[in-house]
This record gives sequence, structure tokens and C-alpha cells, in this order.
Amino acid sequence: MPPQRATLLQVAQRAGVSRSTASFVLAGRHVDMRISEDARQRVLRAAQELDYRPNLMARSLRTKVTKTIALVSDTLASDPYAGRAIHGALAAAIAHGHLLFIGETEGDAVVEEKLISDFLDRQVDAFVYASMFTRHVRVPKLLKGHPVVLLNCLTRGATPAYHSVIPDEAAAGRSAAETIVGHGHRDGIHLVGTTARHVFAGRERLAGIREGLAAAGTRLSGTIDCDWWPDSAYEAVTGALAAGPAPKALICLNDRVALGAYQALREAGLDIPGDVSVLSFDDSELAAWLRPQLTSISLPHYQLGWRAVELLLDPAGHARPEIWRLPMPVRDRASIGTP
Repeated sequence: MPPQRATLLQVAQRAGVSRSTASFVLAGRHVDMRISEDARQRVLRAAQELDYRPNLMARSLRTKVTKTIALVSDTLASDPYAGRAIHGALAAAIAHGHLLFIGETEGDAVVEEKLISDFLDRQVDAFVYASMFTRHVRVPKLLKGHPVVLLNCLTRGATPAYHSVIPDEAAAGRSAAETIVGHGHRDGIHLVGTTARHVFAGRERLAGIREGLAAAGTRLSGTIDCDWWPDSAYEAVTGALAAGPAPKALICLNDRVALGAYQALREAGLDIPGDVSVLSFDDSELAAWLRPQLTSISLPHYQLGWRAVELLLDPAGHARPEIWRLPMPVRDRASIGTP
């Protein structure tokens, strides 16, 4: 049988103060209640000696505040790379003295409704609504009227309905262009990957790349269209090389695409970066594993998770919903050379 927890009354008795005085001290209200420093020290010492822990359930019933957050995602939690957003959210929650519950829906609307209902039954204080891929979402009706911050997603419309925290993909595209041009590339620059309008990241990255190249007085020489997977990229780049002429630099829309491009270039007998420079986005583990190591623009997953929870728990000065675009740093490695 587990030992009984010490009660607030026992702490007060040991400290020689009233129960209300002990309560005010442990709640950090000794100053406004004009409790002496001597009494405060006796209460703290008694609480430590008795290993006193407050009854959080009783407190939440009394105050209607549970110090809990629910993060509801599609597949974010189970992805080993994007799961770093969970780590960032968890760290921010702990820093604010909160617990973080995590629920994953796998995109199933029925599962999502059940999860949110269960969290509401447990009286969680607020929600982070998250997506694996940056996209526009419809916030579930069950969340209306509750504090919500969107993580890696946003609502449609000119005026945001909620705070949204997303990566700054357009600025990342400009950084990609500036990096390639900064190494001396002016022509023969090709984009690799589909730029379908419904793919938010691809659309934003392409717009930034075009803007950055235009500012430098140049432009893309062409686009090698493929899915964002190694086998599709391998086939597309192989076909482009066979049709000639060979590109001087490839800007790949993610690291998986870059992996397929590496394979195609090697098979064609081309050196990276001696013959063709390669730059990518995401900075997944692939980027450091490839040889030469791949220059890639990093998705700030951890920072996204941290910022979402910070906005949720510390909204002072941010009453009006905004879209917060976090910077994506360039991880400069060995895959870009001088033409």
C-alpha cells in the first residue's frame, strides 16, 4: 500500500501557522498577503520535510485550470524527423509548468473528433492544432471558443482566425537563390521537383527562388518535374541529363529529391560539386549522410513547436491573431562549388 501523501493541514501544523497561511505561501502569495519572511521559511521547510505535493486534481476542480495542453496532429507525432516539433512544444510546456497531451489522428476526421472530445472531457486548458505538412486547414468546430494555436498550418482568408506558426518558405527560397548565386552561378540553374499549386511549401519556395534570382539579374534555366521522392527524382534527372545540356546547378525541393538527383548525376559520371552543384531544402538526416554532404535549408521544427506553445501560454501583446513565419537557416556543406 503506497504511503499517504502529506496534507496542507499537516504542513501548517508543523510550521505553526494557519492552513490559509500555508496555502498562501505555497501559492507564492506571501507578499500580497503580508506574511512574514520567518513564517514563509517555516512553511517551506515543513513542506520539504514532509515531501508535500499539492493535489492538482483538487486545485483544478476549484480553479477550473488544469495546467494541461493538448496537441492534436495528423501524423506529426509519429514522424521521427518532424517529431522534433513535439520536443519543442513539450519543452515550452514544461517551462510554463504545464503538461502536454499528444493525440494523433492520421487524418481521420472521426478519430480527430473523438480525440478532441476526450481532451475536452479532461478539461485541458488549450490546444495546439498541428499538421505534418504546411497547409490550409479547417479548425474543427469542437475547438471553437477554446484557446488554439495552429502549428505548421493556417486558415484561409485575408484575416487569420488563429495564431499560426509556420516556416518562412518564401524567405528560404530567396536564401536558396542567394546561396547559389553567391557561389558564382548565373546560368544553368534548374529546379528539381513538382511545383503544383496545392503544395504550399513548393509554391512558396519557388516564388522565393524566382524573386532571389531576379534580384541578382538572372533566372531559372528550367524545371525538372518529379514527385518529392528519390526514385521519381532519379528518373527525371536521368532523363534531363540524357536530353542535355547538363545543368550547372540543381535546386531540389527537398532532400529526398536531392538523393535521387545525386544518384542520377553519379550514374552519368558527373562530379558533385565539380560538374554540378546541388542545394536542397529540409535539412533532414539525409543531408549529412550524403557524400559530399548536402547543403540544405533547414526546417525549424523544434522552434515551431516551442513558439506555438509560447503563443498559447503567453499571449500578452499578441491579442490579434497573426501568421508567424519562422526563419529557415542555410546549412552550408560541401555540395556547392564554383562553376
